[in-house]
Formats: sequence, C-alpha cells, structure tokens
Amino acid sequence: MNILFATTEAVPFCKTGGLGDVCGSLPRELAKLGHQPTLILPAFRQVFESGLRLEPTEVVFQVPIGQKRVQGQFLRSQLPGTDIPVYFVEQSDYYDRPALYDEGGEEYRDNCERFTFFCRAVLEAIVNLDLGTDLLHCHDWCTGLIPAYLKTLYNDRSPFDQIASVYTIHNLAYQGNFWHWDMVLTGIDWKYFNWRQMEFYGNLNFMKTGISFADTVSTVSPTYAQEIMRPPLSCGLEGSLQHRREDLFGILNGADYNDWNPATDAFLGENRYDAGNFETGKAACKAALQEELGLPINADVPLLAAVGRLADQKGFDLIARVMQQWVNQSDSQWAILGTGDPKYHRVLGQMAAENPQKMAVRLEFSNELAHRIEAGADMFLMPSQYEPCGLNQLYSLKYGTVPIVRSTGGLADTVVNTTPDSIADGTATGFAFGEYTSLALSEAIARACELYDDKPKWQQLIRTGMQQDWSWRRSAGQYVELYERTCAKAQQEVLS
Repeated sequence: MNILFATTEAVPFCKTGGLGDVCGSLPRELAKLGHQPTLILPAFRQVFESGLRLEPTEVVFQVPIGQKRVQGQFLRSQLPGTDIPVYFVEQSDYYDRPALYDEGGEEYRDNCERFTFFCRAVLEAIVNLDLGTDLLHCHDWCTGLIPAYLKTLYNDRSPFDQIASVYTIHNLAYQGNFWHWDMVLTGIDWKYFNWRQMEFYGNLNFMKTGISFADTVSTVSPTYAQEIMRPPLSCGLEGSLQHRREDLFGILNGADYNDWNPATDAFLGENRYDAGNFETGKAACKAALQEELGLPINADVPLLAAVGRLADQKGFDLIARVMQQWVNQSDSQWAILGTGDPKYHRVLGQMAAENPQKMAVRLEFSNELAHRIEAGADMFLMPSQYEPCGLNQLYSLKYGTVPIVRSTGGLADTVVNTTPDSIADGTATGFAFGEYTSLALSEAIARACELYDDKPKWQQLIRTGMQQDWSWRRSAGQYVELYERTCAKAQQEVLS
C-alpha cells in the first residue's frame, strides 16, 4: 500500500512535540511490513537548519488561495537510514520563519492561509510527483482541510476519487480555529460551512473539518479516544466525535527503541545496561547523574525526575507544590529538565537555588541529558491533567525508571498500578492516581518510596517494566489494519 503522510513535523527534520516523533518513526515500521510510505511537510526554516540534505525536484506548482494564486515548489529528501522519500513544500513567505506555528506565545496571524496552502500543495504533489497514493494519513489540525478537499473540490478528479483518508488527532486542544471569512481562502463551497462539517461557534475549524470528512479518524491511545467523547477533554467537539463514533479508533504511539534503549544508548557511555544487569547499570547511571547535576552521590536516597514542557497540562503545578513539601520533610532528590511557562521557570529555579543539595533544575532542552535522567533516576513523574498518549512513561519503563502517573489517556493504557494483587501476580509496572490534586500525587510518591525500600519487590517492578514491549512494531500492525479497513470503507462508498 502506498501511504502518504501529510504532517507538519517529522524527526529529524523538524519537531515541537510528539507529532514529530510519530511521523519520524511510524513510516519506518510500515516500510518493514512491506508498505510504501512517503512523507510531505512544509519546508520550515527548521528543516533547512537540520543539516540534512535537500534536493530540488524542479517541480513548481500554483494553487488558488482566496482571490490570488500562490506559487510553491517541491524539495526532496529521505528519512535517514532508509529509502523512504520525504517531500517538502517550499514557499518562503509562509514557512521561512523562526518557528513553526507561533512566536513569543502568539500564533502567526496568517496560519489559516499558510496551512490552507499546505493542504492544497499535498494534493498537487500527488499528481505532479506521481506518488501513486492509495491512502492519505493526515496528522492534526494543520492537515484538516485535506479530507475535505478529497470529498469536495477534488472528488471528481482522478486519482483523488480513489484515495482514502485517515485523520489522526494528536491533541484535540489545538484545533486551528479561524475567523469565518477565512473560509474564502479555502475555495470550498460555503454550503459546507455548517454546524456538522466545518463551522464551530461561528468560526472555521480545521480540526472539526478533518474529523467530519475523513473516512476514518484515529487518536493516539484507546483511553484518550473515549475521553474526548465528552467534556472537558472533548474541547467542544463532542458532537462531531460522537457522530463519528463508529469510525474513531485509538492506537497507542510506540517508543523508538533504536533511540531509547539503555542497552545501546550512546549517551550513557560505559554505563549501558539491560533487564539482565540493571542493578549495577542503573546504580552507575544514578551516581553519574548525581555528579553531573551537582547533587550528593547517594545510592540510597530516591531520585525523582520530570522531563518535558513546563506547563499546567503536564501537571507542573502539582509537581511544584509536592516538591516543596517533600524537599522540606523527606530525604529525597529531585531533577527537572525542560522549558515552558515563565512562572515555572521562576518557581522551580528559586526552589533549586534554595535547596541545592536536594534539587537540580535545568531550564533548557537537552536530548542528551534527557537520556541520562531516564537512566539515572529512580522514579519519573507524569501527573498530567490530560495526556493523549505520552512517550516518557514508555521510555521510563524501558530504562527501569518507575513511572508515577495520573490515570489519563495513554498513561492509563500503559502503566499498571502497583497494588498488593498486581505485585503478587507480577503485572505491576508503576504507580497511578486518579484525582488531579497535589495530595493524590504526594500519596502516590509515598507509596513508591515505601516500595523503594523493599529492594526485592522494587527490582521486580523494574524488571517487569523493562520487559514490556511498547515498540512501534506493535502499533504499526494496528495502523495497517486501520488502513485496510479505511480503504475498504472508501471503496464501498465509491461503489455505492
């Protein structure tokens, strides 16, 4: 099957979050299963700064955007280490900017125009580059117009009348919501600007459009697929999602074990380990991490960590309150890595300055340090308000760093809470809590620290987690089933 990924992010070309990891990893596994994936992205400035080779195709195209025609051209590359083609839509006025979507916390004011152009460029690529596409896999709001184009402006043109579409929601909170007069930019008939298809409280909504027109819809975990059916996580789209209930599927993201594997991780130096020797390997990594972060080297004190975007959604309001309590009242160490909301930069930075023997905060992005934290920490905190899938809990399981999570989205689907029964039957892999409160998080940490002192059970917990398989191979097989179902559905609609 020829599968075209329409996305705005793919590692290693450009990334702001988990979308980039998905679109950089899933195509590789699909290729191993015998399919022919191709990717197409905007040629953002970040793509040129990646240092990866880009070649001109000499294919130039024009598409109408409102009352004007805008020209672009296609560049070509490959996913490193594969022969999977990657195409880029070059249009410097739209994409040659410091960031992908926003600057200084403000979205680019012409985002509707920028990504309308991208959606039409994807369809132009299919014919101008002779891609032979069977199925379009569209990712998140920036590609939401593509399924609509397939069913409206392009539906009576070959080969578009034979192309099926899957639309994947990575985070429903980001919807591409624009002024209603921006509908003119799309070229789609105003009759589709209605409450069922493209209109959302008087505005044009790209996310709703994708959900409404795609042959099938997916999201990145089974639990999140259920959570978005109702407020508050439906973000106002519960009607559209409930209408597509029979065509909505939850497939967990996978972990890229080529990159995240303590047995082969180059960032760990000589301290690499696996499930067979993690006792000595993790002890060495912990000591090395404590030294790197300026914390006292102590094998017995629990080292808790969090890595990621410093934001309310990730539960850093809970983490900050609980850290203050635990630093004052217990013998523990804390490591935080990430950037985000300035208020957390101030609060966490001040706490670290006041408690240098117990807390290390690095307000930066560092892939290398993120790997060493996963290897050296004893516990990993993810108390998210919501988490469509989450990847760090999967990395933590592989590295033997026990996750402490709130039971939401993909966290609920991947971490088995430690109870007397789950310890006894050998299924426990971490600690989970339900209520979004600092008390619930603190109680989960207390349970973890209590088990930490019981070394045989703690090692059993680590070993069980490390033996889990959350690789992309597993997820890719489920996507293939979805693709086949989608193509059959689309073909049946054509025949009817």
